[in-house]
Amino acid sequence: MAEIINNPIYIDDLKKIANFDLPWEKLENKTLLIIGATGMIGSCLIDCLMYRYQNLDSNITIIALSRNENRAKLRFSKYWNSPNFKYISHDCLERLPAFIGKIDYAIHAASNTHPVAYSTDPIGTITTNIFGSYNLLEYLKNQKCRILFVSSVEIYGENNTNKISLSENECGFIDCNTMRAGYPESKRVSESLCQAYISKYQMTIVIARLCRVFGPTMLESDSKALSQFIRKAVKGEDIVLKSEGKQFYSYIYVFDAVLALFIILLKGLTGEAYNVSDDNFNITLKDLSEKIATSVGKNVIFELPDKKEQKGYSTATTAILDSTKLKSLGWDSLYSLKEALNHTILCLKQSL
Repeated sequence: MAEIINNPIYIDDLKKIANFDLPWEKLENKTLLIIGATGMIGSCLIDCLMYRYQNLDSNITIIALSRNENRAKLRFSKYWNSPNFKYISHDCLERLPAFIGKIDYAIHAASNTHPVAYSTDPIGTITTNIFGSYNLLEYLKNQKCRILFVSSVEIYGENNTNKISLSENECGFIDCNTMRAGYPESKRVSESLCQAYISKYQMTIVIARLCRVFGPTMLESDSKALSQFIRKAVKGEDIVLKSEGKQFYSYIYVFDAVLALFIILLKGLTGEAYNVSDDNFNITLKDLSEKIATSVGKNVIFELPDKKEQKGYSTATTAILDSTKLKSLGWDSLYSLKEALNHTILCLKQSL
C-alpha cells in the first residue's frame, strides 16, 4: 500500500481535506501523537497532515505509533526521514515510554475493526481498546493535551428504539454474554474511561463515533463485508454476499471520516461524543453489493459464511447514525457514495 501516496486520485482527495477551512493554526508548532498509525484511519490522518507540511508550509510534528515497524516503514517511506515525522514501534497494551515527551494533541485510533479479528483474537480486541485507552490517558493525564478517542457505531448495538437513526444520547441493545460483544463493550468502557479522566484530571477529551468506514487505505486483512466487496471489484470478480443483505447500515468514505475527525479534534466540546455518518451513505448491504457489482460489470452471488467469519459478524440489522450534532460544527460529506466507491476501487486497482 506504500504506492497509494503517489496515486493522483488519492493525492487530489488529500488536497481537498488539507485545504478545508479549519482552524489549522491550532496545530502549528505542535506535536500530535497518532496511535494506530498504520490502520485505515491513522494512515489517512498522517497523509493529510504530511500533505499540509510538504505543500502548505504547516509546521507540525507527528509521532506515529504502531506495533509493526516494517509495515510502517513501507507505508510511510515517503516521510520516514522527514524532520517532522517520528515513528515509534510500541504495543499500546504496554505503558507509553517516557521518551515520547510532551504531546499537544493525541488521536487514539488503534483497534481490531473487522469480523475475523474479533473471532480469532477476542481477548486482544478487548484489551487493545481498554488498556490502549488507559495507557494513553495515564501518560497524558498531567499534560495539557487535547485527546480524540475514535469510537464506533458498534457501541449502539442493535437499534431497539422506534427511531430509524440513533443520536449520541440514545443507545440500543448489546447481548454482553457473547464473544462478539467484546468489541462494542470495550469501546463503551473506553468512552467511560475518557469521562472518568475528564472528571478526575480535568482532561480535554472528545469522542468520535464512526460508522462503517471504507476507502483506499483499507488493510488487506480487513474482513468486513464491504471491504470484501471492494477487493472483488478491484480484481474484476463477482461480488460475494454472505447473507440476504437486509442489514441497513451507515457508511462513510475514509476522507470524509478524516475530515470529521479533524473537525471534532479542533472544534468539538470536551466530553462530547459526535456521530460520524451521512444520510446519503445509508444503504442496505444488498443494495451496496449491487452498486459495486454494477460499477465493474459483474454480478452478485450468494454464499454462506464460514464459522470463523460468522462468529465475528455483528448481529445488528439496523445501524444508522444521526450526524446532526457533527454537522453543527461545520462538517458535511464532500463526496457522494458513487464517487467514494469509484475513488476507492480505482486507487486500489492502480496500486496493484
